[in-house]
Amino acid sequence: MLPGPAAPLAERLRPRHLDEVVGQAHLLGPGKPLRVAFESRRPHSMILWGPPGVGKTTLARLMAEGFGAQFIPISAVLGGVKDIREAVAQAEVAAGQGRRSIVFVDEVHRFNKAQQDAFLPHVESGLFVFVGATTENPSFEVNGALLSRARVHVLQPVDAAALTVLFDRALARLAADGQPSPSVSDDARDRLVAWADGDARRLLNAIELVADTAATQGIARVDVPALEQMLSQSLRRFDKGGDAFYDQISALHKSVRGSHPDASLYWLTRMLDGGADPRYLARRLVRMAIEDIGLADPRALRLALDAAEVYERLGSPEGELALAQAVIYLACAAKSNAGYVAYNQARAFVARHGSDPVPPHLRNAPTKLMKSLGHGRDYRYAHDEPHGYAAGANYMPEGLAEPALYQPTDRGLEGRIGEKLRWLRSLDEPPG
Repeated sequence: MLPGPAAPLAERLRPRHLDEVVGQAHLLGPGKPLRVAFESRRPHSMILWGPPGVGKTTLARLMAEGFGAQFIPISAVLGGVKDIREAVAQAEVAAGQGRRSIVFVDEVHRFNKAQQDAFLPHVESGLFVFVGATTENPSFEVNGALLSRARVHVLQPVDAAALTVLFDRALARLAADGQPSPSVSDDARDRLVAWADGDARRLLNAIELVADTAATQGIARVDVPALEQMLSQSLRRFDKGGDAFYDQISALHKSVRGSHPDASLYWLTRMLDGGADPRYLARRLVRMAIEDIGLADPRALRLALDAAEVYERLGSPEGELALAQAVIYLACAAKSNAGYVAYNQARAFVARHGSDPVPPHLRNAPTKLMKSLGHGRDYRYAHDEPHGYAAGANYMPEGLAEPALYQPTDRGLEGRIGEKLRWLRSLDEPPG
């Protein structure tokens, strides 16, 4: 039974046949994996990984219909072990009737390990075909045992051309259902498609909102200004805990590290526009200054901290300009990860060598007892030595050679630091 005009537009336009699906040509085109599975009528267990609104649930439903299988949906957000047991029972009844079943688990990453493991014996026995949908990276969120028994198909955001086709279908469906359907200018259509940002469900929900608003306000033609008033600017592209968020912060960090100020500014602005917390971005900028610039340009850290403080004082949108300025500076600054590498190596070195005692000459001696025990004896006060450096002095535990952890680069201030350290080390060498 087809959904009537009272159903949401996204449900009314849900594809009933594979050829009605927009986008995902890399999976559904001729000779592509899911197209082959449909045509061969040989379903396989799978994980559908992709952002919201790209057709994961639709493909699972079409698979069940195409294979004549029972469709058993489970929401990992609302469900639990009881739902899994009920799904198994339904599949067993269907199997007894000679019918296959597809168990579809939406947001499968929300199930814990035990819940995911509950599917394993039934997938292995062939009782049902398992289809999991997730917006999160299955490498991290799906158990290895389950992942090894399912193919992972990556769904992409729906491209602009496919969304434009869907836009035209939506207006035609509204008209066919006898609902008011305003005329939409080409610029407004393109703006709406861009705003949907690859999410077909988001586009259809927005079209429904625009149509209802236009009918209520008596607007016959929707242009860009009218569209901007209708759409809530608080709707954002990514879930702040999802892959899109972390992919974008990764892109920002790599752009800064790669010394591309324009790309860095683009990703910062995109994340701000997407609703990312500016305070979180400020903390990441401080991290970049430490990890990727370090002593090649110590001013970078101070500037990143200043930008964070400015944002705290001014808030949005004025404070975001300070973050933008910091991003540009960090991208343009000399780069060095020598301090970052040295710290990680120092942690590994300490873990290997444990708690060796501090040499007596380096120990504090605030009391007579400590002095009588030799604390501080033979310590050489560097300020009293030539060049302010105690040549040949040892600062490591007894018998433990000083590791070569910090290796300054020749970039920025660190080049000069490297020269100084090489000169000081030459003073340690005994005269030849």
